[in-house]
Amino acid sequence: MNGDSRHAQSRPRRGHGRIQGAAGAGTGAARGRGTGPLPEPADLARVLEPVIRAAGMDLESVRVSPAGRRRLLKLVVDADGGVGLNAIAEISREVSARLDASGAMGEVPYTLEVSSPGVDRPLTEPRHWRRAQGRLVSAPLAVAGGHDQGRRGASRRPPTMQGRILVAGETSVTLDIDGDQVELDYAELGPGKVQVEFGRAGADGAEAGSMLDHAEAGNVGGQDGH
Repeated sequence: MNGDSRHAQSRPRRGHGRIQGAAGAGTGAARGRGTGPLPEPADLARVLEPVIRAAGMDLESVRVSPAGRRRLLKLVVDADGGVGLNAIAEISREVSARLDASGAMGEVPYTLEVSSPGVDRPLTEPRHWRRAQGRLVSAPLAVAGGHDQGRRGASRRPPTMQGRILVAGETSVTLDIDGDQVELDYAELGPGKVQVEFGRAGADGAEAGSMLDHAEAGNVGGQDGH
């Protein structure tokens, strides 16, 4: 891509640590051809992971979709202690520069959206459990599926464990379940889910307000025009 880069500001949308900006405007010929084949998320992840890791973050997900004559690239990043808007704004600029230098998004205009995970993110990796330490979570036991005797075709639902995360290691997690400390290997558990606790002081009520304040503080646009 050729052309100048500039920063722009846009009105923020409600969300958790989300930055959205325009990037990679492409050429006139590219605009006329429409969006064409979308880049593979795995290919984009290989290009962007070194940049995001160098910033002390993890790339949690990559999604790319058509948006009219543009493309929408959504990245979710996370780090121990969470990711604030300033950090997301900085990594957005670095990601935009890397994408422009590599040409990974092609010549079609695209919009880059970078955000941090919300509380509804499933806990599927040890780092997810570690970053939810102290939170109340639930997770199904990863038991083999089967059928109830006498009810042909009736699926057996796995039991669900619910407790507060005390310690989350590389291979197992210790939960406080009704006052008992229970250690479970991650292999024994399905995807965990953080439970919202509005009545707990300093927990989700305060956090929800903090996320809203951050979301309405302002968006920093990405690189515009090429």
